[in-house]
Amino acid sequence: MTPAPPARWTEQQLRQSLEASLARWDGHTPLWVFGYGSLIWKPDFDYEAREPARIHGFHRRLCLRSVLYRGTHECPGIVFGLDRGGSCFGMAYRVGAANVPPVFRMLWEREMFLGSYRPTWLPARMRGGAQVEALAFVVRRDAHNYCGGLDEQAVIDILVSACGVRGTSLDYLQRTVAALREAGLRDPHLERLMHRAERR
Repeated sequence: MTPAPPARWTEQQLRQSLEASLARWDGHTPLWVFGYGSLIWKPDFDYEAREPARIHGFHRRLCLRSVLYRGTHECPGIVFGLDRGGSCFGMAYRVGAANVPPVFRMLWEREMFLGSYRPTWLPARMRGGAQVEALAFVVRRDAHNYCGGLDEQAVIDILVSACGVRGTSLDYLQRTVAALREAGLRDPHLERLMHRAERR
C-alpha cells in the first residue's frame, strides 16, 4: 500500500498557480495548450484549432501513480507525465481569448488538484513547421506520486492490475496509442508496452 496521498490543493492554491501562469497574457490573444495523454483523446474543452505538434526537452512517460482515476489507494494505477529529456509529439489546441478563463480554470481543476505537475510554457512545432508557445503540464519529480524509477516490467504489472473510477490503466494507455495513430503519429515504445500488457 502506498502512503496516504497529500490533500487536494485548496481553491487559493489553484487560483494562485493559474494566475501565475497567465500573468503575461494580454487578455486578447488566443493561447495554446499541449496535450500528450488524455488531453489528446478527451480534451473536454472548446478550442478553435487542433494540430499535431512536437515539443523538445521533455518526453511522455508513465510516471505518475493514480489512486482515483486509474487506480485505487490499495492498487495504484499509472498515468503519463511530461518528464525531462528527449522530445514528445502530441496535440496542440488553440483556445480563443474569450474562452481562456473558463478553459484554463477547468484544466487546473482537472490536472492540478494534487499539484503533481508544473504548468510550463514550451515552444511547440506544428507538423507544417510553424511554432507556437503552448502550455504543458510537466511532471514534478518531487511530487508525492512520481514513480519514474519503475522498470518496464513493474509498469506492465500496474497496467494489467490497476483500475479506478475512469477505468483501467491499460485502457488509458490503449486510448492514448489509438488517438496518436488516428492523428498519424506513432510511439513505438508505448505500442510495445501496450502489446506486452495485452498479452498478459
